[in-house]
Amino acid sequence: MGEVALDGTRRNIVRVTAAVAAGVVLAFGCLQLGVYPKLACALLDAGCPTTREPAGRLPQATRLTPVQVAQSGMYVALGDSYSSGEGVYELDKQPLNDGADRCHRANGSYVPLVARAYRFGGGTAFYACSGATTSQLLSGQYGHQPQITRVDTAASLVTLSIGGNDAGFTKVLTGCIVKLPWSTACVDQDTAVNRRIEQLGPNLLKVLRELRVRAPGSRVIVLGYPRPFPENPAETVDNLSPADQRWLNDVTRRLNGVVGSVVSDFDRAIAAFGAPGSVEYVDAYEAFTGHEVGRPQPFLNGLHVDVEQMKVNASSYHPTGEGYRRFADLITKQIAAGPGRPMNNYRL
Repeated sequence: MGEVALDGTRRNIVRVTAAVAAGVVLAFGCLQLGVYPKLACALLDAGCPTTREPAGRLPQATRLTPVQVAQSGMYVALGDSYSSGEGVYELDKQPLNDGADRCHRANGSYVPLVARAYRFGGGTAFYACSGATTSQLLSGQYGHQPQITRVDTAASLVTLSIGGNDAGFTKVLTGCIVKLPWSTACVDQDTAVNRRIEQLGPNLLKVLRELRVRAPGSRVIVLGYPRPFPENPAETVDNLSPADQRWLNDVTRRLNGVVGSVVSDFDRAIAAFGAPGSVEYVDAYEAFTGHEVGRPQPFLNGLHVDVEQMKVNASSYHPTGEGYRRFADLITKQIAAGPGRPMNNYRL
């Protein structure tokens, strides 16, 4: 009996030892496999760390390039006759849209060329109108909806030429052409012209502010005016003496100076606050160099007179087809270049 009990005790010791050994092996294996930590995390809801990709990420902001900003929405073209296409407008052509016949909007303007150069997500809206002043951009012409109301948050690019009519350039030019050949009636307009140019600054500022309210993230590109005559004219053209031509060049330079200064100051303020969008000036003063009025291949129409009706054609002293193509080149390059600083437009 004693031997039997001893054998039973030995067998129990072996079983216990084997069980302990198996338990150690199993425990070590589970630890290696991470079973216990996972089980603890699941049971205790302890928020244990994991090496897996998190289920969700915080949105990341990516700064847009100038081109991406411009193309992200609608291209809206505003302005006066230098944008509408007055110089190439023909009455027998089908109007581009409602009111184009009164505003002389033409397919030969730079606007359709820019629209074809870039793909704008929201399409193109063309509402520049011949004869427009800064105040008429806000109030309307010919009973039409004001140009400024065509701009809303869908706009990503706005182009604009404005200021020439505020300065009364057409009236000034007419006064220069119809004067007696030896008179100084042309340059005698200087005081009145200078006063009107000085008033342009505050009026243009109102337009830019309104554009920012309506489309705060858009790029606004303001196009200046080209020098109409050679820098050093030597011959009389359309009853304009060399002195008259130099004075008209200087009027254009002063006009551009005011427009460029207002635009530059406005964009600096946008950048200082880190705000989206921009207001950019394109200097076109030298754009027609070698192709001014009086040159063999001018980019500006000279004086066109309708002999039957005895009146000056509205296309006079407005860009030709080549002139508008030059404008399109300036603007497409500006779209690519941007405002010369990082854009503060972001995409999440």
